This record gives sequence, C-alpha cells and structure tokens, in this order.
Amino acid sequence: AMPDAAFYLWARTPIDDAAFAQRLHAATAVTVLPGSYLGRDAHGANPGRGHVRIALVASAAECEAAIDRMVAFTRTL
Repeated sequence: AMPDAAFYLWARTPIDDAAFAQRLHAATAVTVLPGSYLGRDAHGANPGRGHVRIALVASAAECEAAIDRMVAFTRTL
C-alpha cells in the first residue's frame, strides 16, 4: 500500500528518461520529470536514469487520464 503522504510515482522508461519526458510532453501535454535529473552519478551510475517521476497532485480523474495518455504514448515507441 502507498503511504498516506506519498504523491510520487516512479515509472521505468523504455528509452532514455530525458528523451521520454520531452517526447511525452510534445505528444500528449503530460509533464513528468526525468529521474536522472533527480539523482546524481555515483560509482558510474545514476539511480534515477531510465525512470520518470510522476507527481500525483492533480485530481484523481486528471491523473488517471494522464496515465492513460502515457500508456498509449509508450505503446508507440
């Protein structure tokens, strides 16, 4: 179960996380943050790379619609 105070969802991306975020926004107007922007390289790896952070701050209906658009977009890659 998700903690009561959590409002972020991390999702794995099928392509580079920054490219995914840019292309997602251009195609669907959904904004997510590339995980690599939030992590820093340590021992040759960035733990956020290959993920995006989704902030679940809009209404439940808006979040659901955005996730549907993200899924549809991901299927085009």
